[in-house]
Parts: sequence; C-alpha cells; structure tokens
Amino acid sequence: MPYNGALDYLYGLQRFGIKLGLDNIHQLLARLHHPEQSYPIIHVAGTNGKGSVCAALARILTETGARTGLYTSPHLHSFTERITVDGRPVAEQDVVDLVEQLRRLSRGVPATFFEFTTALALRYFQLRQVDWAVLEVGMGGRLDATNAVTPALSIITPVSVDHAEHLGQTLESIAREKAGIIKPGVPVVVGHQEPDALAAIENVAAQLHAPLYVAGRDFKVAARDDGFDYEGLKMTLKGLCPRLAGRHQHDNLSLALAALEVLQPRVAGFDKEVVRKAVEEVQWPGRLEFVPGNPPVLLDGAHNPAGARALASFLAERRYGPLPWVIGLSGTRSPEDVLTPWLPYIAEAYIAEPSIEKAVDATDIADFLHSRKCRALVCGSPSQALENLCRSWAKAPLAVVAGSLYLVAELRDLLLSERDVLS
Repeated sequence: MPYNGALDYLYGLQRFGIKLGLDNIHQLLARLHHPEQSYPIIHVAGTNGKGSVCAALARILTETGARTGLYTSPHLHSFTERITVDGRPVAEQDVVDLVEQLRRLSRGVPATFFEFTTALALRYFQLRQVDWAVLEVGMGGRLDATNAVTPALSIITPVSVDHAEHLGQTLESIAREKAGIIKPGVPVVVGHQEPDALAAIENVAAQLHAPLYVAGRDFKVAARDDGFDYEGLKMTLKGLCPRLAGRHQHDNLSLALAALEVLQPRVAGFDKEVVRKAVEEVQWPGRLEFVPGNPPVLLDGAHNPAGARALASFLAERRYGPLPWVIGLSGTRSPEDVLTPWLPYIAEAYIAEPSIEKAVDATDIADFLHSRKCRALVCGSPSQALENLCRSWAKAPLAVVAGSLYLVAELRDLLLSERDVLS
C-alpha cells in the first residue's frame, strides 16, 4: 500500500462521521494488546489552548531528555503532523505499516477516522518506546476516543461554549463533558474558568477523589513587558520570554509548568534552566503566527468566540488600529459571535470560504460586516482573497488571516512558499 493509499483509507473512515463513544476504541486497543499501558500519559481537554498546552508539555519533556510522543488534531498541512516523537512527525512508511496492521485487526469494528487514528498513534508511541505521551482531546472529553486511556495527569484548559450540538448548550454541561477525562485519584490541573464551569469540574474531581490544582489559586502568572513571571506550586520563575505570542499563552504555558510540577519527581531533569530554554523555543504554527512580507501577515486559527476575544485582546495589547483581514468560517459558526470582538480592528475584510464541505456562506459573513458598517468583499477563494488584500494593502503595518484553522492552513502554505519563509 502506498502512502496515498493509506491516507485514502483513513479519510474514507470519515463516512462514519463524528461518533462520540468509547466502544470502538476499547476494541481497537484490546486487539493491539493495550499499547497505551506501556508509557505514562498526560491528557489535555478544554475549549481553547489545548494544542498550545500540549506543544509546551512536549517541548519541555523533550528538553529534559525524555522521549516524548505528542498526538494532536487537526493538522495544518500534513497528516503526519498529528503524531510526533521529540518533535519529529511520524514517517510516511510508518503510517502505511500501521494502517495495514490496524486495518487487519479492526475488521468488524466500525471505527471513525479519529478512533482509528488515535489507536494508530498509541501503537506508534509504543513502538518508539516513548517515556511520555501527551494526548489532546479531539472533542469534549468524556466520550472522546482519547479518553480510553488512564493518564498520569489530566489538564482542562479554559472551557467556553463550542460544539454545543454535541456537548450541550450550557457552560456547565460542556464543562461536565470536559471533566469526563478525570480519573479516580489522578491529579487534575485546571485553567482559568467561569464560575459555573469550575464548579462542575470541582464536583467531578471531588466525586473521584482527584487532586485539583487551579490556575489563579494554586499557581499564578504575572505579565511583564517582555514576557511573564510564573509563581508555581513550589517553583518560581521570573522573566520567562515565550516564543508564543499573546498573554493568553502565558496562561497556557503555566498549565504545562504546573502539570510537570505536580508530576515531580517522575520527570527527571525538570529544572529552571530546562524550562526557560523550552519556553523560549516552543511554537504552535497557525496560532498568532507572524509571516514577514508586504504586508506582514498574522495567522490565527481563532474560530470560536473565546478564541476571537483572545485575538482581539492581542491586537489591543499591541495597540493596532483597523487592519485588512482575510476571514472565513467553518462549521456552524455564527458570524456575529465570532466577528464581533474584531470589529474595531477591521479596516476592510476579504471574505472567502475555506476549502472544506462545511463552510459558512461568505455572503452571510459579508452581510453581517456590512450591517456593522465594515467594508467587506466576497472573494471566490482564499487565495484570491489574499491576493486582493496584498495588492491593495501592501503598505499596511499588518494583515490578519483568521476565522478557521482550515483557512489559516491553506493560506499559510501559500504564504510560506511564495515568500520563501522558513516555517
């Protein structure tokens, strides 16, 4: 089977759609003789910041000398980005070999794309003999395929309303779904939460006798002009200078640091110098990522109201005025919910639908912006939108591409190739 054939098989599993539940993944892992029991796992759920927290954990663990597996989704450009060890993506031939093995073993199991890929990643980490694995929840938590594992520690990043059709209409119900990753006696590190969300998480943790460590109560960050200070459970670090942009990333990094503090002494080599080096190097493409050129472009996968607010806060911190944008939304996003925080920063918006099946109609986005007295132009494709922006706004101090990670991926690929920028 060639690599493209393996991908065709994997993407063909998407015909099963999103099917929350653990029966299929339990069957797959049993047939693989439970690879997930071969190494300790850190399991990360939440609405926003999961990927950044996972990337930070993996980078710090790798810096300590631990062989570290990282499983995240979705990918930007290549399927292999989802599964890495020490920052190196899984080889295409390994994907082929694992797809062939799992395909034989999974007969009779109607596994979805995500269930199959999760089993594949866990098996790959076993084969690579990782010391640690970091797993990002795909959606929710309680019924997500990654929840078939029993981790050494769980993390819940800030919870907000998203995927309500699957997880519930209220913050409390969504938080309960996220808290479904909590296991009996397993410590949990929790990011800043709204009171209803925190109460739901605390309730689940209490029922399961899981030790709880909460941002703002048990560990804190303080912003500085050039970075932030971290006051942890036992460790205090002054003047950390992250490569990740945005003050919300200070909070994400603090979750990773607190988690590794809780796991002491299981993480050998975890000290202040390791942390400083890792924090300065960790990156998460497509999230507040600058691409130089004329104009320079800020790429951000902000796609829900919480992410949109974080992007607006970043622009406010940097004192930007109105800028040109390329905007596209996917899924069932409401233009009003996502775009409202951006209105003060939009000089003109070029609207394009991401190249996926479930994209929000560009006309609906333009109509909303027009109703708020913003200039907006519907374009035939993301590439056309970017071309129009660059032609009209070459001297702008900054341009922004946001609204969908799929849109960001498409235009990031184009920008990096056209501008000959090292990613």
